[in-house]
Amino acid sequence: MKPLSFPISRASLALACLLSVPARSHAAPTTPEAVDIRLAGRLVGRYVTAHDPSSPARRQETYKPFLHVFDAAGREPVTKGPGGEYTHHRGIFIGWMKIGFEGRTLDRWQMIGGEQVVQGAVEVREAEDKTTATSTVHWNDEAGSPFIVEKRSFTFHTAPAPAYLMLDFESTLTAPRGAVTLDGDPEHAGIHFRPSDGIDRKATAYLFPGNETNVRKSSDLPWIGENFTLGGKSYSVLQFNHPENPKGTRSSAYRDYGRIGMFPKATIPAGGSLVLRYRFLLAEGSFPGPSVIQSVGNAFTGKDDPVPAVTRRQADVPPPPKPPGPSTTKPPAAPAPGSAP
Repeated sequence: MKPLSFPISRASLALACLLSVPARSHAAPTTPEAVDIRLAGRLVGRYVTAHDPSSPARRQETYKPFLHVFDAAGREPVTKGPGGEYTHHRGIFIGWMKIGFEGRTLDRWQMIGGEQVVQGAVEVREAEDKTTATSTVHWNDEAGSPFIVEKRSFTFHTAPAPAYLMLDFESTLTAPRGAVTLDGDPEHAGIHFRPSDGIDRKATAYLFPGNETNVRKSSDLPWIGENFTLGGKSYSVLQFNHPENPKGTRSSAYRDYGRIGMFPKATIPAGGSLVLRYRFLLAEGSFPGPSVIQSVGNAFTGKDDPVPAVTRRQADVPPPPKPPGPSTTKPPAAPAPGSAP
């Protein structure tokens, strides 16, 4: 009796080969100026790693690495880069305005007197359902010597509907030369997301867990959310806080220009390290339902918390500009008799 045989299509063979391929890892060069990150062939992120202190203008453009996040089609970033209002707000970024080190205070939020500089190549590891980009970042003092060495990772995942992207941010901060204290305020410290400068500021809204939550008076919120409109299209982003992050974390989520973020305080002892973990979920349109949000949060934290009530608030309306005060300019003096007009 002949053994049974079945025809195998080219598509089936290709799929079988794909499923047998292990995760691929490669070193992506930091030049030209950024590393594009793809998930299942789609452009999802751009890790901007340029550093060029050759002129004051160029230094300002390149004094910190940050992550651009793209729209669902992978065509355009929905996040902000250098320039615009508050040039130091860039995509997904990390920093503290008041870092205590050796008896002085260093600003690695606005990058006054020092920079965050990516060292070497960015390692990109691609698998079927996720892509991870990892880099080493030196937080340099005024002399260009690192007082914090950071391992920064972004892991992109396929997301549950109606979201189109799920992103895990992990930062391990090590103090190689002496203890550092991370401090500031919710507006000027922590791990933040800034949407494009071109959003419709009148449409910006925020979402929080709990009934009548006041984000300014709350701490250790498990997540915060924002809805913004860019190019006539609505987007939602949520940031999840891991329970192992420092306690007492406060959040900033109320500005009409759309920056949201979480602000932990911490002290890293000499030679010690601090690990920070956050998850971002992006969707087109309005916010995902509370059950979807809680499911994503529970998967991130390993908890089984119930679906909460939620509070939705419009962004703050900025105060109107102050009217000009009375003129202090003196009228021109009358010409002296007999002088030319």
